[in-house]
Amino acid sequence: MALPASPTTGYLEQASKIDTLAHTSLLRPNPALDSALASSTAAGLPDITITKLQGQYLAIQCQLLGAKSVLEIGTLGGYSTIWFASTGASVTSIEINPKHRDVALKNTEGLDVEIILGAALEVLPKLVEEGRKFDFVFIDADWGEQWEYFQYAVKLTREKGAVYVDNVVRELFEEGEVGKQESLVSKVGKLENVQATLVSTVSSHKGRLDEMLDGFLLAVVKGEK
Repeated sequence: MALPASPTTGYLEQASKIDTLAHTSLLRPNPALDSALASSTAAGLPDITITKLQGQYLAIQCQLLGAKSVLEIGTLGGYSTIWFASTGASVTSIEINPKHRDVALKNTEGLDVEIILGAALEVLPKLVEEGRKFDFVFIDADWGEQWEYFQYAVKLTREKGAVYVDNVVRELFEEGEVGKQESLVSKVGKLENVQATLVSTVSSHKGRLDEMLDGFLLAVVKGEK
């Protein structure tokens, strides 16, 4: 299939067709996830949750790892939390906003989920002190604190476990960090105890050309150093 001549008029349309194909072909109905989205919208939560395909990708990653425990930094309405719990993993999630936490508690009722209310940089040191270890850590919170989150995530992840940081590519663009000497990507690259990659993604779900391009950082923890 030839790419459209004009990116401003054609790429979004083509990306939408690809998204539609993937959604209709690869996703199965899940009432719990649909209900979580609906209740989050009804409660007025911001429309910044992960996509359905991204949720399925995260669930597949957990299954490939054989993850039994997941740490999530940034709960929102619990949509991604449900994806993780659907794999059979026990999920610990950190949320700073009481309203978001209450919605997430309702959405994840009956699942093996612990939602901790508080600022992540206050909660994470406590988890380290408790000696907690997780198989998979998902970071989807304040862009300005991603590096600090990542450092704690490495401490909290068991050897050969994984850390996933969302929205890294959009952060590089929107925060003007492309080409800068220091960024989350450059800092992670200097760590000897992790192996990481950056994966760019294209999606039409936001409906805006400037938000189509995004991507995530995925790292495996090789051990403590």
